[in-house]
Amino acid sequence: MDYIQQLIQRYPALEPVKNDISAAFDIISASYTNGGKLLIAGNGGSASDAEHIAGELMKTFEKKRALPDSFIMDIKKVNIEIAEYLIPRMQPGLPTIALSGHASLNTACINDIDGNITFAQQVYGYGKETDVLLAISTSGNSKNILYAAAVAKAKKLNIIALSGGSGGALRNIADVSIIVPETETFKIQELHLPVYHCLCQMLENYFF
Repeated sequence: MDYIQQLIQRYPALEPVKNDISAAFDIISASYTNGGKLLIAGNGGSASDAEHIAGELMKTFEKKRALPDSFIMDIKKVNIEIAEYLIPRMQPGLPTIALSGHASLNTACINDIDGNITFAQQVYGYGKETDVLLAISTSGNSKNILYAAAVAKAKKLNIIALSGGSGGALRNIADVSIIVPETETFKIQELHLPVYHCLCQMLENYFF
């Protein structure tokens, strides 16, 4: 199924970024295949998008995801009663962390150090060479996102930017930039959602 083509049919304005969406999928799917994870950073509405993406990837989005037989066997060895409860309810997830979701850590950074380093600190702590940073900034110029991207680059993570307008300074750091063709913040965000839903569909279809 060509999810990108379906996306363009629903949102013709996204035609210019279809190759960038495909490239982003290639990077993320390769990371997951190699045991990596997806780190997502965003502010405000983009923080909500980060949480939304994590929710779609860490559990069923559209397709039924069956637990692997090896896990079923292992959980039964732990406790059969618990296993019988968990097996029909649990679903395999694609490892994804929304960096905005750690209130105690982030507020500690704000209070003790500098609010602009909250995401950079997490990328430094979590990030491995097999991982990907999805940096969401409608302007492409949010300082805390740029700092996180710089740390990701130094740690040799792949970086995908999701932005609008000119793409800002972020496009110069990212390996792939999906820059939707809008300039107003709310309109950019309106196009970000179908883009990342398409990526989630593609990833789920590929792995499950």
